[in-house]
Amino acid sequence: MSLAELICPAGTPAALRTAVDAGADAVYCGFQNATNARNFPGLNFTPQELRESVAYAHARNAKVLLALNTYPPAGKTDLWWQAADIGAGLGVDAFIIADMGVAHYLAQNHPGIRLHLSVQAAASSPEAIRYYCQHFGVKRVVLPRILTIPEIREIRKEIPCEIETFIFGNHGLMVEGRCSLTSYLTGKSTNMDGVCSPAADVEYKRHEDGSMSSQLGGFTIDCFRCDEKAGYPTICKGRYAAPHRREGYYAFEEPVSLNLSRLLPELIDAGVHAFKIEGRQRSKSYVRGVVSAFRRAVDDIRAGRPANMADLVALTEGQKQTHGAFETKKWR
Repeated sequence: MSLAELICPAGTPAALRTAVDAGADAVYCGFQNATNARNFPGLNFTPQELRESVAYAHARNAKVLLALNTYPPAGKTDLWWQAADIGAGLGVDAFIIADMGVAHYLAQNHPGIRLHLSVQAAASSPEAIRYYCQHFGVKRVVLPRILTIPEIREIRKEIPCEIETFIFGNHGLMVEGRCSLTSYLTGKSTNMDGVCSPAADVEYKRHEDGSMSSQLGGFTIDCFRCDEKAGYPTICKGRYAAPHRREGYYAFEEPVSLNLSRLLPELIDAGVHAFKIEGRQRSKSYVRGVVSAFRRAVDDIRAGRPANMADLVALTEGQKQTHGAFETKKWR
């Protein structure tokens, strides 16, 4: 495995081909069901589409990682077992898993395929990561986006597997794999249904003064002035009224994207093996632009040159970007 492997999103077969052509070392994707954490209408792959996509990627020396990173409800594991068997039969290069039952099934029935521990598992300590490695043979952990680079460096010294970190996309400050906010309004959650703020529960309303409100499950999540862009309504990025505030405020986190392009050399020095770009819900143009930019940057670093990054702020959420917790924790 080459250092600084570039892992890129593929929400559709077309996005997968775009990511591979733009220089992805590996792409990650999921089936069209609750087994993956981006279970939205119009996204993801049928088994036949995945078969064709694996062939396309392998012909161009790229890997395909299949996300089985949700938690099966009790007594309803057949869907996850079936997805595991189909993915293994189609020749995917690794499974991205979170649930220990799914990890056990794969380790027992498909021991020759790599297991990567999803960020959904929320494993942020050496003890937790070692457990998955020792009991299920996990080869890589995707670290939660709550760790500083010094913390990552210390974890690397104490675990027997590779490290993957997010470098661009969703900020992800909520406790990943443990967030149930959306289930209070819609009855569905990312962790078990694979969907946060399902589109069927989203509604936008235009008001007489030209402003707009976004709603989820009948509840207002945010209000936007005429000169503001209306964001997708997720509870963690909504603005709320409170007695001690004159105006609505972001109670959890602001709409902002993670962009660690300037920190790539430090992450490599800390022992990170793979860089992950978030965005399976984003367009082909997003995938092409972000993957191409980071492909050039990683190649520059590998060659010992200063990384020359394109300006990606136009592709960020809310036209704002941050280093998040990777440099220092400055949360409210």
